[in-house]
Amino acid sequence: MEAKYSNTGIKIKDAAKCLFLKKGYSATTTREIAKESSINLALLNYYFTSKRKLFEIIMLEAIRDFMSKMVEVYNDEKTTLEEKLKLTSSKYIDMIIAEPHLPMFVVNELKNNPSSVLKIIRGKMIMESKLVDQYNDGVKKGLYKKGDPIHFVTNILSLIVFPFISSPIIIKMKKLSRKEFNEMMNERKKLIPKWVIQMIKK
Repeated sequence: MEAKYSNTGIKIKDAAKCLFLKKGYSATTTREIAKESSINLALLNYYFTSKRKLFEIIMLEAIRDFMSKMVEVYNDEKTTLEEKLKLTSSKYIDMIIAEPHLPMFVVNELKNNPSSVLKIIRGKMIMESKLVDQYNDGVKKGLYKKGDPIHFVTNILSLIVFPFISSPIIIKMKKLSRKEFNEMMNERKKLIPKWVIQMIKK
């Protein structure tokens, strides 16, 4: 069940989210969050006990909100497989640019506390979706190469998420600013669907 927060709790979460996105988790202090929320530090600790706990709550809520939106994309009866790929790439990339700590948070949580994330990221949600049905139907019709759908789904997610996880290396290799890196990721919105179609089509 999703936790309910008072107006003060919501104010703290909103302020913390802005600071985390602007400065990053490590560079943001609880004192700054309290100041941004116009409350004292003791009250922040009363509501959320620690910066880490507050960060976890914000990130898990971001995942939950996003995954609920993606269900609609995966199961839309009116869009083609290629249209779903375009929407998936666009929405995932927009989300990660807005929530840059999210990929590593998910990776760390899957390693250290998998149950909290797996309750939200349900594999069946994708594997039993209209997206996968359309892929399987294309295989039956001879349009796509025969293969385990898990590879199809894994390739989509890898092409989207991995560049963000490896962003420090990419930024250093290419000598990019964060803005230039994000522009590069926005270019991938159009490229990823084309690459995936090329991989699966006969």
